[in-house]
Formats: sequence, C-alpha cells, structure tokens
Amino acid sequence: MSKITKVSVEVLETPVRLRYVAAGHAVESNWHVLARIDTEEGVQGIGFVVANRGSLVKPLAQTSQELGQLLVGMEALDIEAARVRMERAGGWVGPGGMLAMAISPLDIALWDAKGKSLCQPLYRLLGGYRDRIRAYASDAMWYSMPMDQLARSAQYHVSQGYRRLKLRLGHEPKPAGEVERVKVAQDAAGEGVEIMVDATESWNEVQAIANGRALQEAGIVWLEDPVSHQNLAGLAQLARNLDIPIAAGEHLYGLDGFQKTFEARAVDIAIIDVARSGGITPWMKIAALAQARGVPVCGHVVPEVHVHLLSAIPNSYLIEFMPRSEPIFKTRLKLENGELLAPQGPGLGVELDEAAVEQYRVG
Repeated sequence: MSKITKVSVEVLETPVRLRYVAAGHAVESNWHVLARIDTEEGVQGIGFVVANRGSLVKPLAQTSQELGQLLVGMEALDIEAARVRMERAGGWVGPGGMLAMAISPLDIALWDAKGKSLCQPLYRLLGGYRDRIRAYASDAMWYSMPMDQLARSAQYHVSQGYRRLKLRLGHEPKPAGEVERVKVAQDAAGEGVEIMVDATESWNEVQAIANGRALQEAGIVWLEDPVSHQNLAGLAQLARNLDIPIAAGEHLYGLDGFQKTFEARAVDIAIIDVARSGGITPWMKIAALAQARGVPVCGHVVPEVHVHLLSAIPNSYLIEFMPRSEPIFKTRLKLENGELLAPQGPGLGVELDEAAVEQYRVG
C-alpha cells in the first residue's frame, strides 16, 4: 500500500490542432483541467477533463484542487473511499455538473496511479475484454462548414483509415437540406464508409421524426441527440418509430440520469462522458447498468481515457476519435484496421509532454 502525498491541479489552454489544413478550420482553443496525484512509492497518476469554453474552467480547477487536498494521506488504491470523501465534502452543492466535473480528473488520476503501481494497463485492470475498439472520426465535420470543406474533411478522415464518420446536422430548415449534407459526406467518403449523424439536440419531436425518416432513407447508421436529453418521451418515441438506432447520453451526469433514461427505453446506444459522469468509477457503473438493459455504450471525446474503458467491457460499441488533448501528450493513439488500440503501458499508458504543459499553463 502507498499513501497519497500530494495532489495538484492546473489549467491549460491548448490549441485545436487539426492534422490537416484542407478543411480551412480556424485554430481555436480548448481548456484542460489537469490533476496529478503523487504517492509515497514515487508514482504519479494523471487525470484530465476538456472544455471548449474557458469562462468556468478556473473555478472548476479550484474546486478540484480543494477536493484533492482531502485525499492527501489516504491509501492511493482506496478509490471508492476517496470518491465518497470527495462527494460528501461537495454534497452541499448537490449532485450535478460542477461536482461531477471537479471529481472526474482526480478519479481518473487515481486509476492511472493504480495502473502504474500495479504495472498494468488500465483496460486490463477494469476488465480486459479486448485490447482495441472500433473507432469513428468526428472532428471538422460541423454544420457550419461549406459543402466543399465538409467533403475534404470526409476524404481526409478516410485517408487516415477511418471507416465511420460522424457529421453534425440540425441547422437546415428542411429535411432535404440535411440529407444533402449527408450525401456530400457519403460521396466524398466513398463506398463502404458508414455515415453517422449528431443533431446536437437541435430539433423538436415533429422535426426529429421528419428528418429522421429522411436521413434513414439516405442511409445513415445512427442518429445522435435528435431532441433534448431531458425529453425522454420524445427520445423513446423516436427509438420506437425509426429503424436507425438513437444514441444519447453525453449530457447526463451520474447514474440517476442514465437509470431514468434506460427505464424509459429512450436510447438504443448510450453515450457516456467520462468527465460529466464524474470519472472512471461511475462510468463503469453506468456501463454495467447499460449492460443489464442490453444497451451498447460509447464514450464522448477524450479517447485517451475512453479507449481503456470501452476495451474493458463486453457491451462497448464504438469510440469517438477527437484528439483535443494531443498537444499535451508525447504519446499518440494508434489506429489499425479502423480500430483504436488500447495503450499497453501501465495506467493510461500515455506520457505528458512537460514542455507543452509548461507552455500552455494558464496563470
């Protein structure tokens, strides 16, 4: 056993670096809350969450920092005990977004430290069902893009080995406009490439049925977030009336929201966000709830973590590849035959680029 000796949390502002220029996507920023947990035996676990808006990141990091100090002196392997201590300390704000997001990088760091301490990759500690997971690309496939840029994005992702692409829809006034964007992506990607659609909760129920049927005829293979995640009756209606699977869940926090969603039979595929769920510990419990209902699961961005979680369980479906954290890591995930490979190093199996961390540190 080894006690926790130090917990530190920092904020990083990192550039969005697409691996190609053709799409003409402007360089933007993402923010990371990066946690480090050090132990008596010299192990350092790392965990992080990613945000695309910086206004609340510093308060989030401060909350993580304060919660993290409660862990000093605890046994590093006692992850459930650590989690309960943090939840009770933050309970006055109630369960929900800020508390879940603040605990998440610390929970991930504890699991990374455990893997490093036991010299095992995380996916094996968590279950070890497989060592790779089918992937889809979703970067630079936005509804704001002109058609020619959307086509170039699709072509690029296919050239990198992806056989599944996800584009965002929801801003066209009629179903024909949404179908046209899908057709452009299909033609650019070529035969044998599956097209997935994320409607980003843009439609009401009537629009969702009309657009869903048109997109179904166009050949998409899943429809994500067609209506608000709070509209369980609407999601359930779509799941009953469309032949394509309905995917949702990335906006849910903790187990309760997923439990209600599963009971309402509102999704065919559950998307679990490791940050919003509160870290690896609750993510695995939500995945078990889904398994009991016969629901396959996916992750939401953060592929460096989700590749382990999805490789660990039998009801995983696909992993989303959106490399928002690549600027701070020396390690790059590997794609082989359309699948992302789980790193074989201990813990997360990824190495921070300390020079980059120093460069992008805020404050």
